[in-house]
Amino acid sequence: MAQWYPGHVTHTRRIPVIAGVLLAAGGGRRLGGRPKALLEHRGRPLVEHAVRALRNGGCGPVRVVLGAAAEEVRARADLSACTVTVNPSWEEGMGSSLRAGLGALAGSGADAALVLLVDQPGIGAEAVARVRSAYRSRTTLAAGAYDGERGHPVLFGADRWPDVSAGAVGDQGARAYLRAHRDAITLIECSDVAQAYDIDTAEDLTRLE
Repeated sequence: MAQWYPGHVTHTRRIPVIAGVLLAAGGGRRLGGRPKALLEHRGRPLVEHAVRALRNGGCGPVRVVLGAAAEEVRARADLSACTVTVNPSWEEGMGSSLRAGLGALAGSGADAALVLLVDQPGIGAEAVARVRSAYRSRTTLAAGAYDGERGHPVLFGADRWPDVSAGAVGDQGARAYLRAHRDAITLIECSDVAQAYDIDTAEDLTRLE
């Protein structure tokens, strides 16, 4: 018979697995066809910075969804710390990449997925960690907020993945799902540790160092 003593733990609490999903498939149409994953920031491809933000923010495993110039991205970027999924339908828009990323986590045992976009280099590990800490259960729905406005990253508890994927079409990503469930979203203010700008146009490239 096991004896109890001070400090003895009979039941260990399972630490939730929060996977990182990086959407990095875009072809940069408004950037003259330059894949966003390969845009340079501080001497390295954007995709590497985003992977580092997810890992340093406490996410694991990390799944990266590639699309445009996928083989070139693999060749030029260090993605050894994550698993790559190539979305053959990336030209359909962000929705197909979100479906691919969540689908790649099926059966992984992850309790939630924290979704980050490759073209938002102003969002780093601090914002990732802050939103990650909002996890409470497999129905958690949380997002970074900037002066009260919802942004990224977004945390989806695993029980929500089927419905999120079902509504992820075109360039909308999870926008329709988030609008329909706005009352369930926990907003986590991140404007003091991150900036939520996108790299979409040639003018935006000035934000990269």
